[in-house]
Amino acid sequence: MSARDPLGMVTSPHPLASAAGAKTLRAGGDAIEAAIAMGATIGVVFPHFCGLGGDAVWLVADREGRRAAFLGIGQAAKTLPAFDGPIPTRGPLSMLTTACAVDSWRHAMEWSAREWGGRTPFPTLLADAITHARDGFPVSKSQAFWLAFRHSEAARWPGFAPAFMPAGPPEVGSRFRQEGVARALEAIVADGPRSFYEGELAKALAAGLAAAGSPLTLTDLAATRTREAAPVSLAYRGYELLAPPPPTQGVSTLAIMGILRRFDLPAYGAGSADHIHLCVEAVKRAFLTRDAIADPDFAPQPVEGWLDPDRLAAAARTIDLGKALSWPQPLRTGDTVFFGAVDRRGRSASVLQSLYFDWGSGTPIGETGILWQNRGAAFYAAPGHPNTLAPGKRPFYTLNPGLALKDGKPALVYGTQGADGQPQTLSMVLTRLIDFGETPAGALAGPRFLLGKTFSDSRDSLKIESDVGAATLADLAARGHELSPIEPRSPLAGLAGAIRIGGDGAMEGAHDPRGEGVAEAV
Repeated sequence: MSARDPLGMVTSPHPLASAAGAKTLRAGGDAIEAAIAMGATIGVVFPHFCGLGGDAVWLVADREGRRAAFLGIGQAAKTLPAFDGPIPTRGPLSMLTTACAVDSWRHAMEWSAREWGGRTPFPTLLADAITHARDGFPVSKSQAFWLAFRHSEAARWPGFAPAFMPAGPPEVGSRFRQEGVARALEAIVADGPRSFYEGELAKALAAGLAAAGSPLTLTDLAATRTREAAPVSLAYRGYELLAPPPPTQGVSTLAIMGILRRFDLPAYGAGSADHIHLCVEAVKRAFLTRDAIADPDFAPQPVEGWLDPDRLAAAARTIDLGKALSWPQPLRTGDTVFFGAVDRRGRSASVLQSLYFDWGSGTPIGETGILWQNRGAAFYAAPGHPNTLAPGKRPFYTLNPGLALKDGKPALVYGTQGADGQPQTLSMVLTRLIDFGETPAGALAGPRFLLGKTFSDSRDSLKIESDVGAATLADLAARGHELSPIEPRSPLAGLAGAIRIGGDGAMEGAHDPRGEGVAEAV
């Protein structure tokens, strides 16, 4: 979708969320306000990937040079249980961190009012989300798939089946309501977003968390605050790529691109075996040091060293165009949603919201029906690791929305779902957008890969969409890549979105054809 002289553009993985953002822009709201409307709505209509019980990471920028990252990342409980083995991935003992998405909306709205003169009332921004939660919405293909996929496992999650599949996995298009979530959103509107952490709603959440067996308390909720930080940046082909700082893996995405800038990618052709091989090999080099990313309050984060041009050039020199580096590295799973907005003045917001795994902890909290994230499972239980669990610590974070500036002004807004796959997907999307000059729709439709294990394949192989073609698959295999071809436009390759802003103000955007999302111009 493209537009000239638009009021703005939004992109998200669900049409109802995109509609909420577009409506906000149409009424004169700014990009942040549109993103809040989308974030609240997507938290209702995409309950398997995000919601009030999760976190959010933001990047914002404008034409006047303002830029910021909002790290809406919950911290670990002050009092933690001891673990003899790995931290559970589901249930109450995976609910070790607070949820900061709602506070990120507060922080973003205050920033909008202060820096951009935003004036849209908070109740207006949450109105669509409340309506969809109270009156219901059609179950998406994505929600139906993830309910069916987890059906047997989810039947053992306390309180989950009555909340999300009372009559078994629902059919696509059937009506789904979340009355408890509607009441929670109404409380947030009535008492303000901090009521999620310090008001009557917070007391209900604390009681529900305790009843479920989580160590989180009302004191932990009250201590939850979004942190504002300067984005990390890297120069690439005339653009300045922005990413959120640690504890997110934004630095990994930038490192990949810093390695790729040493190669003349256009000489190889978009989607060629050379293009894919170089992206995969750059991912491997960047990921070799990714395990050191952690909360900077607890572990040194030498970001400048990780992105040092000489270091990245040295990594690039280790890449053999004819041979793949062997790859058995640790897996980090997780799912999330990306949404982005650009308003008529080019002010831009790029956001990811997440429950970590699909369905998070699998545990709805009391009568609120709010599904809490399982982000505690991102920690290590054993001591000595940068990401070892500790009271008040924020975990390593896969979320890394992106913004690219051209001549200091927002030119690209982008991001993707997919945990480990986020930097990998972005390497293909960004090179297609920048190196090969493709449209957002074309860049998102191109075949992609996912290196490593997935929820459905435990091999450390290169999952690659088969529409790259038989000749390309054979070429990559000859270079030593262990291939696992997957269907074209597979959800395993991420659900990405992108908006391009031209120097003349024209905008062009798309959301991934692998899902049901849309970009909408207003």
